[in-house]
Amino acid sequence: MGNIVAIVGRPNVGKSTLFNRLTKTKSAIVNEESGTTRDRQYGLSEWEGREFSVIDTGGWVDRSGDVFEGEIKKQVQIAIEEADVILFLVDVQNGLTDLDMAAAKVLRAKHEKPILLVANKADTFEMGYDASEFYALGLGDPIAISAVNGSGTGDFMDKLVSLFNPEKDSVELEEDILKIAIVGRPNAGKSSLVNAFIGEERHIVTEVAGTTRDAILTRYNKFGFDFYLIDTAGIRKKGKVNEDLEYYSVIRSIRSIESSDVCILMIDATRGIESQDMNIFSLIQKNKKGLVVCVNKWDLIDDKEGNAVKKLEDTIRARFAPFVDFPILFISAQTKQRIFKVLDKVNETYANRKRHIPTNKLNEYLLPLIQRTPPPAIKGKYIKIKYITQLQGPHVPTFVFFANLPQYVKDPYKRFLENKIREEYVFTGTPIQVFLRQK
Repeated sequence: MGNIVAIVGRPNVGKSTLFNRLTKTKSAIVNEESGTTRDRQYGLSEWEGREFSVIDTGGWVDRSGDVFEGEIKKQVQIAIEEADVILFLVDVQNGLTDLDMAAAKVLRAKHEKPILLVANKADTFEMGYDASEFYALGLGDPIAISAVNGSGTGDFMDKLVSLFNPEKDSVELEEDILKIAIVGRPNAGKSSLVNAFIGEERHIVTEVAGTTRDAILTRYNKFGFDFYLIDTAGIRKKGKVNEDLEYYSVIRSIRSIESSDVCILMIDATRGIESQDMNIFSLIQKNKKGLVVCVNKWDLIDDKEGNAVKKLEDTIRARFAPFVDFPILFISAQTKQRIFKVLDKVNETYANRKRHIPTNKLNEYLLPLIQRTPPPAIKGKYIKIKYITQLQGPHVPTFVFFANLPQYVKDPYKRFLENKIREEYVFTGTPIQVFLRQK
């Protein structure tokens, strides 16, 4: 379970640019126009071996008067409630504004969370001096950085990780028992599925509360299954944040996905795949967790012909590509249709995550294939793969290919290798990592 870092600030101070630098992606939309980040972004980051999640809260849309103040408050408050560290971003080139003051006032009222004041757009050394005016915000020393060219970011990252809650870095349960997270957009039927599993008589052996502040693991032992179901505490605080339920549920999803081995992704059959489903799927992928997709509310669909099932399955796999090797089940949590099939598939996926292929078998199978279809030569240099082994230990099946020029093997060929492994061995539902190393 990592720490969660929220980036807050008024529009156009460079939140998305900083998000992209932290997560090394280009997934946030960076645009000179203010208020372009409508959807909040989330991704994984890492510094000095410590992984953490980053949320870009989106620019506050400029409105006049109290409505706008309310909007700031709401966004900052959700970030404050859910994050472990808050990055408050201001813009050195524009200087201190009323909006910065308004947001700082909200932040100062919340003393229990560490807040890091970051003065962005200090693109030259001289501009760094201008950061001193932000002392007026009463949030401590401003750290001058440039999210665009990266200056100052090393010191900034050191400071950031020093504020983390060390208990959240890695909470591992002693027992080697499957941990399941049920995730999906609001109203996809997550709680109905939990209730269908647990039923009225809760056969709970132990409740492990407080393994992290927010993920509660319920031990579930019934019908020959034994696993933890991860419940994210506090999802019931809906009243307060009605408008921002989606954002809330996404942060909750981050918490549960990080603590799990296998995720059940619930998709609402009556709505099809929506962008939030894609966001949650990419979180599961980034965290390299097992996946079982459940299309819920199947009892409400009139056209249940084989063709309809096939069509929806193909659509889901096309949207989630290139990762397509995962089970899809059509269920109804309400009528309990096929819900035990779900647990079977989750158990199979967990077993696949733990599958280890002996080195001699791997080499016997893969080396002839590689000889027939070697990696494409680059700049007249031929790449030879000599030896393959699967690492012991990682949570996700990890294969290392030893080659003379590993740096020249590109992603398409790695995907080819992954597909060949999947064709021969059962790794359904789990991601695979393929690395090339110098022999």
